[in-house]
Amino acid sequence: MAKKKPDTIIISDIMNSLSPISSLLTPEQIEELKEHLSIRHFKKSQIMYKEGDVPQYFHCLISGKVKVYKDGVGGRTQIIRVIKPVEFFGYRAYFANQNYVTAAAAFESSTLCLIPMEVVDKWTQSNLKLALYFVKHLSIELGSSDQRTVNLTQKHIRGRLAEALLFLKDCYGLEEDGATLSIYLSREDLASLSNMTTSNAIRTLSAFANEHIVAIDGRKIKIIDEEQIKKISKIG
Repeated sequence: MAKKKPDTIIISDIMNSLSPISSLLTPEQIEELKEHLSIRHFKKSQIMYKEGDVPQYFHCLISGKVKVYKDGVGGRTQIIRVIKPVEFFGYRAYFANQNYVTAAAAFESSTLCLIPMEVVDKWTQSNLKLALYFVKHLSIELGSSDQRTVNLTQKHIRGRLAEALLFLKDCYGLEEDGATLSIYLSREDLASLSNMTTSNAIRTLSAFANEHIVAIDGRKIKIIDEEQIKKISKIG
């Protein structure tokens, strides 16, 4: 699918979304950013890049929800990270001189801003503040990834699911009722996020519902007793 250049009506919105980076750029680099950025719309479940692809673009999620995942042994998928507006992703592999070791796909209809990595790389070589920003951002992501790896391997099934629910709440928030998670995951995706089989995710979520910790309505999950969920997650 061809990339689309942003029109002048939405260019200001995109620049606001990119403010953590654009605020660090020189006036010349700002003009270069406007010249090279493009937008692309993805349908639900559409893949943005695949494992093994050569990284070409710096991705900024303007709207929607995205999962970064990796296919494991036996065809099981592990969701590594979830992306919310307006977060950056898909650039680590380029700086590491690697092909992608993960894949990314849309949870729902999503809009991305894409910047060629060659342009971003050129900026970092002459802009110390921008380079340090990426060092800090990647360091924070590495710390979060390390902590999540420990939790997903050491906690029991109930603890992993409880942590996943809290993780989704922190990432995407709640709907207007103040209780329903603002993301509707399939049971397969919920299992992938919790490092368990789909059948275990279904049974454990049903157990939570029977204990009146959550309420389930299709893919909607309503948190009834958040303190209990935190307790289960902490106990592991």
